[in-house]
Amino acid sequence: MAENAAPEGQAPAAQPQQPQVQMKILGQFIRDMSFENVMAQKGVTGEVQPDVSVQVNLDAKKRQTENQFEVSVKLVVNSKAKQGGEQLFLMELDYAGVFLITGVPEDQLHPFLLIECPRMLFPFLRRIVSDVTRDGGYPPLNLENIDFLQIYRTELARRQQAQAAEAQPATPNA
Repeated sequence: MAENAAPEGQAPAAQPQQPQVQMKILGQFIRDMSFENVMAQKGVTGEVQPDVSVQVNLDAKKRQTENQFEVSVKLVVNSKAKQGGEQLFLMELDYAGVFLITGVPEDQLHPFLLIECPRMLFPFLRRIVSDVTRDGGYPPLNLENIDFLQIYRTELARRQQAQAAEAQPATPNA
């Protein structure tokens, strides 16, 4: 007799089933993009060593259709010359995806939207940045992987600190 078999005449105990998480990308698009090629506008030529910084902001919102959400990744890519600090280029990109998500518990939906959905969009976003920088006359910028979990945790900690600061009573001036 198998170890987990039900006694004769009894049905096996029903296991509570977790809802199956499903995520589909219904569409993705560039909401807004600008590429300011400052070096080319100034007529500067020659080899320059770039110093590139990337800022990432995330946003998610529920759409009117049930179980659909729009998630956007906003990048600001700033490149300056390592020597002299002159602006080479500035790229701003707002890239969004429309997702159909089912089976995610309500208390886990916020982190799911701001961690897993951007992970799905990132390869497409990376390709756009690479193509635009190459077409702008620079070596293609291949963004390193972005740790969306760390971004989420950092933002949560920042919000908690801000709430704690607001909750403290103001100290009167002596």
